[in-house]
Amino acid sequence: MTATMDDPVLVVDKLTKTFSSRTAYSDVTFSVGRGEVFGFLGPNGAGKTTTVRSLGTLITPTSGKATVAGLALNAENAVEIRKRIAIMTEAPGLYGRLSVTENLKYFVGLYHLPDGEQRIKKALEAVNLTDRAQDICSSLSKGLRQRVGLARTLLNDPEILFLDEPTSGLDPVAARGVHDLITGLRDRGVTIFFTTHRLAEAEALCDRVAILNTTLRTIGRPSELREQLFNRGLVVITAAPLADPARVFTGLPGVQSWESDPTGGYRLAVSDPAVAAPEVVRALVHAEADVLSVGESRHSLEDVYLELVNEDVEANQR
Repeated sequence: MTATMDDPVLVVDKLTKTFSSRTAYSDVTFSVGRGEVFGFLGPNGAGKTTTVRSLGTLITPTSGKATVAGLALNAENAVEIRKRIAIMTEAPGLYGRLSVTENLKYFVGLYHLPDGEQRIKKALEAVNLTDRAQDICSSLSKGLRQRVGLARTLLNDPEILFLDEPTSGLDPVAARGVHDLITGLRDRGVTIFFTTHRLAEAEALCDRVAILNTTLRTIGRPSELREQLFNRGLVVITAAPLADPARVFTGLPGVQSWESDPTGGYRLAVSDPAVAAPEVVRALVHAEADVLSVGESRHSLEDVYLELVNEDVEANQR
């Protein structure tokens, strides 16, 4: 299912939460489309978990407003909102002495959900745990417990699934399993809002990301954020340093500037890689350079994150 912003399932408008003299998050505004995987990133203490708890009706915002699964975020709608969403914290909150099925039966009863057996069956199938249904939860690895926690969140067929650091502490294999589950849930039309410190997983999974550092620093698709913050460029690697790189690169169509890379090679700022790259190759060949590679430089979501967070650190030091 393709996410669409024409049908937002979560709308946040100038939301703020303060605790006495401390501001957890301030003036946060964004919306999330139905069926979207939305990443919420930021350093420790940035307000991510507090935002999730606010949108999940666990704590009350100080000011601002929001609409969650079609309902205004207020005390009167809290019970109905909780029926339409699910939240999984970093620790999934399972009972270690109970089996996987017994844990899920407990939560089915706690939320008075009808057709409990069928819901449990579907949830276990969704997280590939049918064959571990009778295992005692304390005997499971952390990765499997996370999958049980995900199964619990699916019992009420949520419109929005809030995942707070779902892969924290997992090894790469277990984390990949959670990634596959998130992708499968998106394909089923579930909107997923998740916080993470793993920027590579956010880049791989998310339709859009927001970077929060008490205030919302930026929001958009990872590719859009890279283009907003960084100039487009080419990386040129030659077998030996050029005798006169200025003569080779200066004045070429599409090339705005160049510099030597401390690790070897050259970095060129360009207006359009598709225009500049052929001209650069021709100039290198004309200069009889031994060219190893010419490629577009790629900034990651981590580069975007660090750029914005470092800006905040520098601003606070002034």
